[in-house]
Amino acid sequence: MSTHDEQAADRTTPRVPPGRFRELGPVNWAAWRVISRVSGTSDAKLFSTFGRTGGLFRGWLHYSGVLMLLPGTKLKRFEIELVVLRVAHLRQCRYEMGHHIRLGRRAGVTPQILDRILAGPEDPDWSPRHRAMLAATDQLVTTGDIDDTAWAALAEHLDERRLVEFCLLVTQYDGLATTIGVLGIQPDF
Repeated sequence: MSTHDEQAADRTTPRVPPGRFRELGPVNWAAWRVISRVSGTSDAKLFSTFGRTGGLFRGWLHYSGVLMLLPGTKLKRFEIELVVLRVAHLRQCRYEMGHHIRLGRRAGVTPQILDRILAGPEDPDWSPRHRAMLAATDQLVTTGDIDDTAWAALAEHLDERRLVEFCLLVTQYDGLATTIGVLGIQPDF
C-alpha cells in the first residue's frame, strides 16, 4: 500500500463535511435525499459531499450511472461489481467497498465470491474471462496501464466497446477512491 493510501485509510474526519440544503441547493439536495433513501441510509455522504459542486455533481452522477446501469453499459452487472470491488480492495477504500458489497449482493456476489475477489486473479476458481478482468484491473490500478499480455487476455473476452468501457469503469472507481480518501468521506454504514 502506498503512503497516500495509508494516509487516506487513517483519515477519520472529513476534510469537506457533507452538505445540507444550504450547501447543496434544492436540486442536489433532492437528489441526495432520494439516493440516501434508496441506499438505506440517512446520509449517503459521498453524494451530500459531491452535491456541493452544483451542476458538476449532476454531470458526474449521470456519467457514473451510465457506467453502472443498462442500457448505458454492455458489461454484465456481476462483472461491474467484480471490478469495482477489486478496485475498492486494492485502494483500501472502505466507503466504496461498503456500498459495493451491498450492490454486489444484488448482482450475485456471494460472500464466497467476495473472498475470491479479495484474493485476486490468482484464485483458481475464476473463469478465464473473470481472471482476465481481475488481472487487468490490478495492473491498471497499480501501474496506470495494462501490459500487452494482459490486454490480449482481456481482448479474448471483450469486444472493442467493452474494452473501452472496462477502462472507463476501472479508472472511474480508482479516481473515486482517490477523491473519497483525499476528502476523508466517511462510510455510511
